[in-house]
Amino acid sequence: MIPLQSTISGETFKFDSLEDHLKSLGYTIGSNWEYDHGFFDYLIDQASGYTVLRLPFHTKYGELGQKGTTVTLDTPFLLAHKYQEDLDDYTSSGSVPVQVSSVVNQFSEPTEKDAKVNEKYLPIAENLIKEVESVLLP
Repeated sequence: MIPLQSTISGETFKFDSLEDHLKSLGYTIGSNWEYDHGFFDYLIDQASGYTVLRLPFHTKYGELGQKGTTVTLDTPFLLAHKYQEDLDDYTSSGSVPVQVSSVVNQFSEPTEKDAKVNEKYLPIAENLIKEVESVLLP
């Protein structure tokens, strides 16, 4: 994980408006959100895992999913996750034969949940942050 400096850190927005702006730029709301915090992710690369620019936020007023919620953006960061190249070592067969289970359940266990980020992605992330800053901060 590499934290990145940005003028959007500490800025507060109506969540619905922020989400609309960021979705139009290609960001998605990360799957690990709670009612009081979450992330907007921009997928940069998917080579044997993924590398994302992550824009974390926390609620200032309200809860995610409620109308009128305001959120504050925290420090953006670049994140990489790496996965196995073969099938999952821990497929559970239950009542399904292992040979069939491994074909049906092809998701790999992560080998590194917080892998070293390749420095070649830094300029891309910095340009993405500048784009976000220009859209959110007139």
